[in-house]
Amino acid sequence: MLKDITLGQYFPGNSILHKLDPRMKIFLIIIYIVTIFAANNPVSFVLVLASAFVLMFLSKIPAKLILGGLKAVFFIMAFTAVINIFWTTGEHLLVDVGFIKIYAEGIEYAVFMIVRVISLIIGSSVLLTYTTSPIALTDGLERVLAPLKVLHIPVHEFSMMMTIALRFIPTLIEETDKIISAQKARGADFSSGNLMQRAKALIPVMVPLFVSAFHRADELAVAMECRCYRGGEGRTRMTQLHYHTRDFLMLGALLLFMAVVIVLNFVF
Repeated sequence: MLKDITLGQYFPGNSILHKLDPRMKIFLIIIYIVTIFAANNPVSFVLVLASAFVLMFLSKIPAKLILGGLKAVFFIMAFTAVINIFWTTGEHLLVDVGFIKIYAEGIEYAVFMIVRVISLIIGSSVLLTYTTSPIALTDGLERVLAPLKVLHIPVHEFSMMMTIALRFIPTLIEETDKIISAQKARGADFSSGNLMQRAKALIPVMVPLFVSAFHRADELAVAMECRCYRGGEGRTRMTQLHYHTRDFLMLGALLLFMAVVIVLNFVF
């Protein structure tokens, strides 16, 4: 079910990842993403996948909820794997049937891409959206991007926009699930027919979904205006952000992890 997809949600908790400064989380996720894309051998990818599960363990969020977020990208992973298997060439030919040729390098690269996507989704979600409240995430983004104010870039508005977009993902997923259930109750069929017929069957879902999304956006705008929201100028914060020892320990651990992955690239 679509409602089981947890991508973009926030799960309150008391883990070490929940306690990290949101500014440090942004730096950590950048380092983690760079490390994932720097890996290029089997040992590095095993470490990358293991690190994703270590972060999942540190967050103290049930694995079922975190792995549910992978449902949103399952089709992308499957499509990417198929493309790499049938289009990547190499020296070790495994299957040669007509125009279909599958190389060992293609299968290896497909596995690497799947591991990379899984690690990216789990690690980035656990480090940022799952363990950071919307208010803290907005404050963190605004503080990190503060130097751009010199260039007259609306940093506060950009941070608020990004946070609202992330938090609307689970809301839209839940709304989509409700609309599909209502359409099925009225006799709609989304599971039979070819790919084109299934795509056409989704049209009655997309129209009310867009209407609902615009309605929610309008309600949010009215609510913000009623609370006298006027942007970031002159605003004060109830909670001030401060770095702690745990932030620098986590930073050091991820930097060490990145260094190990880079060294392994030269070794293997």
